[in-house]
Amino acid sequence: MDKNELFKLLDNVTQEEQVGPTFTKHSRVLLVDGLNLFLRNFAVLNYINQDGVHIGGLGGFLRSLGYLIQTIKPTSVYLVFDGIGSSNNRKNLLPEYKSGRHQTRVTNWDTFDDLEDENVSKYNQISRLVHYLKCLPVKTIAIDKAEADDLIAHLSTHLASKHKSKVFIVSSDKDFLQLVNNDITVYSPIEKDFYDRKTIESKFGLPPENFILYKTLLGDNSDKVPGVKGLGKGKIFKLFPELQTKILTLDDIFRISAEKYKEHIIYSRIIFEEDSVRNCFKIMNLSNPIIDDNEKQFLEDLVIEETPKLKAGDFLRLYSEDGMGFTLKNVDRWLPNNFNVLNSFK
Repeated sequence: MDKNELFKLLDNVTQEEQVGPTFTKHSRVLLVDGLNLFLRNFAVLNYINQDGVHIGGLGGFLRSLGYLIQTIKPTSVYLVFDGIGSSNNRKNLLPEYKSGRHQTRVTNWDTFDDLEDENVSKYNQISRLVHYLKCLPVKTIAIDKAEADDLIAHLSTHLASKHKSKVFIVSSDKDFLQLVNNDITVYSPIEKDFYDRKTIESKFGLPPENFILYKTLLGDNSDKVPGVKGLGKGKIFKLFPELQTKILTLDDIFRISAEKYKEHIIYSRIIFEEDSVRNCFKIMNLSNPIIDDNEKQFLEDLVIEETPKLKAGDFLRLYSEDGMGFTLKNVDRWLPNNFNVLNSFK
């Protein structure tokens, strides 16, 4: 979605607010991939307080959250984090899943002595961030052995179908693009771009319903999920032009490959490696998130709970204790300007 379209969308939202429709807490929901947003700020912002302690991840996250609320104008906000042991379920399917992560430093300055020092700072700042979020009218979620991706996937589809919400997922993780439909949009904080159906078709050349197949066939290097050997972005539409014009299933991919297996070795590999391809599809398929019924029910119950109240005094005490200074400009006004409105929706 280009800037002109975005401004038009936000203008329409403003006009609707001026006319005075009945908004509820479910009308426009912001779902934030918490760790993704934190690590982005931690990596790029070398903010140091007066005690020489790095606060870039903490301060940057809060500043980004305020920006997102001002930009998207949500009626509810959820901050979703990976739980302890969140990768275990997928590692049972693919042992090398996300292997090698956190083995190198993400910063390039000398604030930290080594990787261990950097990791301690990350842990301390995330732990402290939770205290700040408990002061805000937002809902913070983490479930042991569950990835944020799965929680966000279930929340987004449940909110859109059950509560008729317009959902905005905030993450630089492209896996969420498979969820995009008329009610679910993904916002990339790195690109500062909104991915709706039109954006995905323009940038990737296929409808969002086929994005999971696109990812399955190409793989995901960042998560160590293998694709089909020899199949790259330049070749995938030549071998599977149907991805651009029809809504396909994984079985359609195997059917097409079986019909054409003599025409190209890639088709033969897909047939030969069917079990592996199906496994990779299961790992990346957010339409069927890897959480159980009890966890789904927990999320659905959380949706109907009241929005927590803004505790401005507690927030400001934390802010002072941490020596955050001018990390948030005019924090006394920043708090009510961004968060008071969230307590007005029922």
